Amino acid sequence: MSMKILMFGQTGQVASEVQRQGDVIALGRDVADLSDPAACAAAITAHRPDAVINAAAWTAVDRAEEEEAATRMINAEAPGAMARACAELGIPFVHISTDYVFDGTGQAPWRETDPVSPQNAYGRTKLAGEEAVVAAGGTYAILRTSWVFSAHGANFVKTMLRLAQTRDALNVVDDQIGGPTPADAIAAACLNIAGQLSQDASKSGIYHFGGQPAVSWADFARAIFDRAGRGVTVTGIPTRDYPTPAARPLNSRLDCAAIGVAFGIRAPDWQAGLVRVLHDLEKTT
Repeated sequence: MSMKILMFGQTGQVASEVQRQGDVIALGRDVADLSDPAACAAAITAHRPDAVINAAAWTAVDRAEEEEAATRMINAEAPGAMARACAELGIPFVHISTDYVFDGTGQAPWRETDPVSPQNAYGRTKLAGEEAVVAAGGTYAILRTSWVFSAHGANFVKTMLRLAQTRDALNVVDDQIGGPTPADAIAAACLNIAGQLSQDASKSGIYHFGGQPAVSWADFARAIFDRAGRGVTVTGIPTRDYPTPAARPLNSRLDCAAIGVAFGIRAPDWQAGLVRVLHDLEKTT
């Protein structure tokens, strides 16, 4: 018997991939605006689904510095309201979070049990969202991920390919290390986890899901140009030479052992994901 899954998000990277892979009811902003948490909760109650996936968020990291209150409504208050509605119905809630809840220091991959200490407004609001989901007391999975890319929306891969049209050399940060994560792999994980949680609520918890192996932004850019056959020379630069309004973590590595133990889900290979995304982009150009 197929599950009735309700998803918040329609046009974002993960939401687009979930719709490609699963039969879900996807709610866009016109139906469920995350700046109105009560409306989000009401949508869950009205649809009475078997599970809910929240693939919507405020992801404009630099703009969040100026608009933290608005960001908090979308990234914390709304997921909290969703999680409480799911808890009341006794259904699982799958929510996507971020490595930005950590302080980004060191070189060891972050584990779920490591202390959190967000360094920017986006990270603070996402952490508040995690806390609200846990506090709701229902069946849940929080999926912390990093460096999401796909053929949809705005992301690093598409930015690099756009710059390659007019540039033959680029400076790219080389001291931020993390795992580029294909959105299609996140979507598959969300659908898988929703199904497993509906059978076994004891698997509730926070899990890490990031692309492997770890790489710098500069090396990720080199891989993109290499795979896409673009002759662009990449020069690595330190973060201090590329200042942004929001502080960026230097260490975004995620330890993904726990999700393997609980759900049998392996961390995705970003290089294979990059090949799929470039293939998708070729089809649409």
